Amino acid sequence: MDSIFAKLKNPTIAGIAGVAAGLLLGLIVGWVLWPVKYVDTTPDSLRADLQEDYLRMSIDSFELTGDTELALKRYVNLGEAAGPSLLKIQQSPGAQDVGAIVTYTQLIDAAVAPETPVTPETPAAGPSWLVYVLGFGLLFIVGVGAAVYLLFFRRGPTSPEDMTPAQQARALSRQTEVVDYEAMGQAPPISQFVTTYVIKDDLFDDSFSIDSPSGEFLGECGVGISETIGVGDPKKVTAFEVWLFDKNDIQTVTKVLMSANAFNDLATRQRLAEKGEPVLVESQRQVVLETQTLQLVATVSDAAYGDGPLPPSSYFDRLTLELAVWQKETA
Repeated sequence: MDSIFAKLKNPTIAGIAGVAAGLLLGLIVGWVLWPVKYVDTTPDSLRADLQEDYLRMSIDSFELTGDTELALKRYVNLGEAAGPSLLKIQQSPGAQDVGAIVTYTQLIDAAVAPETPVTPETPAAGPSWLVYVLGFGLLFIVGVGAAVYLLFFRRGPTSPEDMTPAQQARALSRQTEVVDYEAMGQAPPISQFVTTYVIKDDLFDDSFSIDSPSGEFLGECGVGISETIGVGDPKKVTAFEVWLFDKNDIQTVTKVLMSANAFNDLATRQRLAEKGEPVLVESQRQVVLETQTLQLVATVSDAAYGDGPLPPSSYFDRLTLELAVWQKETA
C-alpha cells in the first residue's frame, strides 16, 4: 500500500488517477444516479416494430373516434418510418380490420392535397448540449478534486514506520540545516543540494543539475552506491561515490566516501581507489572536488553505521551529504 501511495505522489500518475476517478464518478452519476430521461418525444425515435404497433393503434383510434386531424398528426409524427410501417400493415393486416386499414390509407392519400396541412407535434424542449457539457465538466472537476483530496490531504501525517526508505530519506534531507557560507564570509554557492541514503534504499542514486544564476546549464553532480559488503537483502553499503561533471571539462571527477572498516582495509581501499580518491566518512568532514570551471564541497551532515552480524563500522544505516557548488572565477 505504501508503494502505491508513493507512486501516486508522482504528478503524472496522480493526474492519470484523477482523470480516471473523475470519469468513473461521472459515469456513475450520469448512468445510475442521474440518468438521461426522454419526455414527450415523437414516435420516430422508437424501434421499427414499436413504430408499426403505434401506427396500428392510430388506425384503431381513427376507426373509433373518426378524428381526422389527430389521425394525420400521428401518422406524420412517425417521420420517414410512416410509409414503410403502413405498407407492412397493408401487406400483413393480421387481426387488424382490413376495412379500417383501407379507410385510414385513403385518408393519408388525401392528405397530400395542399388544402390539408398537417403539422407534426413538437417534442418538449430538453436541456441543450451545452448543459450536458457543463454538467460533465463539473463532474470531472469534482472527481479530480476528490481524488487529490483523498490521496494527498486526508491521510494525515505519515509516521516513519509507514514511510518507504526513499520517503524517509527525503524527510531527513528536508530537516537538514545547510551550511551558511555567506555568514562565514564566503561567497554563496550557485547551487546547494542535500541528499540522504537510508538503508533498504537499494536503488539509491541521486543526481542534480548545476545551472548558473542566469539559467545556463553548467554540469551535474551526484551521489551513488559504490561498494557493498556481505550478502542478502537489503544491501549493506560500505562506500559511496560523489561525482562532479563539468560540461567544459573532458572528464567526471569522482571521490569515494568509505566506511571506517572499508577505509582501514588495505585491499578494499586500493580496489576502490581505481574509482576515485578514497575518503573516510566522518561527521562534518568536507570533501572538495574540482573541475576546470566548477568546485564542489561535499559535507557529511550526518552518518550512522548499521548494527548487524558484519564487522563494526562496516556499512551505513544512513548518510546525509550536502553538496555545494561554486563556479570558478577563472571561468
